[in-house]
Amino acid sequence: MYVSKVNQLQYTTCLNDSPIGQWTVKQCGWLCANKFDLFYLLLLSVRTSHQLAYHSMNYLLFDDPTLRMSLMPFTLTRPIAELRCGIATIFQKWQHVLNAIPSYITEAYLQEKFPGVRSDRNLYINGAVCPVESLIKILDKLNAGEKLVQGDTCIAFKTDDYFEDTEKLMAAISQAKAKEYTEPLTIIRQVYDLFIQNGAQIRYDFHWLTKGRESVPITDKHTSVYNPKEVFVEEGAVIISAVLNANAGPIYIGKNAEVQEGSLVRGAFAICEGSILHMGSKMRGDNTIGPYCKVGGEITNSVFMGYSNKAHEGYLGNSVIGEWCNIGADTNTSNMKNDYGSIKIWSYSENKLVDTGLQFCGLMMGDHSKAGINTMFNTGSVVGVSANIFGGDFPPKFVPSFSWGGAKGLEVYQLEKALDVADKALQRRGKTFEAADKKILEHLFQLTHRSNKRIGFK
Repeated sequence: MYVSKVNQLQYTTCLNDSPIGQWTVKQCGWLCANKFDLFYLLLLSVRTSHQLAYHSMNYLLFDDPTLRMSLMPFTLTRPIAELRCGIATIFQKWQHVLNAIPSYITEAYLQEKFPGVRSDRNLYINGAVCPVESLIKILDKLNAGEKLVQGDTCIAFKTDDYFEDTEKLMAAISQAKAKEYTEPLTIIRQVYDLFIQNGAQIRYDFHWLTKGRESVPITDKHTSVYNPKEVFVEEGAVIISAVLNANAGPIYIGKNAEVQEGSLVRGAFAICEGSILHMGSKMRGDNTIGPYCKVGGEITNSVFMGYSNKAHEGYLGNSVIGEWCNIGADTNTSNMKNDYGSIKIWSYSENKLVDTGLQFCGLMMGDHSKAGINTMFNTGSVVGVSANIFGGDFPPKFVPSFSWGGAKGLEVYQLEKALDVADKALQRRGKTFEAADKKILEHLFQLTHRSNKRIGFK
């Protein structure tokens, strides 16, 4: 799916209800809880609004097929650029540096929810690349028919042609004249890169998000703040009797977020809009809690994409949790082997466990998956989309999408039940389970269970 040619959107107007005052659309759009509502509203109004400035370049964030496979299960339900690393998603970072709202080139079954914008002057940007200012200057100098590469990875490709799918796009990229980018660059190549790079990306996002702005003051006299210049609080946030230690990295408290009594927070740390840090939480550093999450217990170097809960005691380390997940009370994740050896993790591209070379790696949990109370996850566990895990002992290190069970065996989680649970989960947060969301899950169910040889099942 694509949106008709509109000349790439770039905005100079301000939103009156911006959560942070007089910010431009490109700045406040990513903070909006209903970002896609904002995106589509702007797309629909672009032809008539006199407040929008038009620019000729059309920006599209594309999914490199190889990288997309290596970033599953998270890319099963979203384009690569919708992954969160740091405070913002990759999409939101590009939105900031381009001063524009990009669109997407992704898998066909995702394109309805994440449409592309058709134009005759296009800059395709690899959705796994985290932008830096020096890169933008070089992208501006690309000519039509040229691509910017780093090693074997295409960073960007400029062309007058519009490609509706990644296969045709990658074929065109393979024929383009290459220019080498030699500066350091962060590219999210593996699922574990999301937590490995998270601390550095929090620092990067903190800088551009807070530049030229003043934090809301912390008025609670029982809250202790260390290195206050590296702590930023948005409007509506509530902090009571907490310890915020920003000596090792910045701390970002999002709009209407809540840090409850007894919470211990070490930077780098970000809690996004509407999320809650429960009483007595211990945040060890390099953690991102995405929008509208509820978290508690002990967490280190982990990323919550958004709308997920780990509200109770239990340890989570070096992990990535998708959207609409729930982790039951006293669930624990092992992030290091007893022999300090290298951890293996499930590879969707190789269809087997592969060595990460990492000493620390915990849980990768796809969207809509749930873990019952007292679940124990082994090092390097991977859980697909919409799995329901419960029972004693360790479940398998790889739990396929739409699985039901645990250590004693896995059965197929019936599609009708999974869709019903997803619908209820969104309703609880005041959200609507859209037809496009349902189609994505239906597609993934067929993709996972159409074979008679389902790995990990009875």
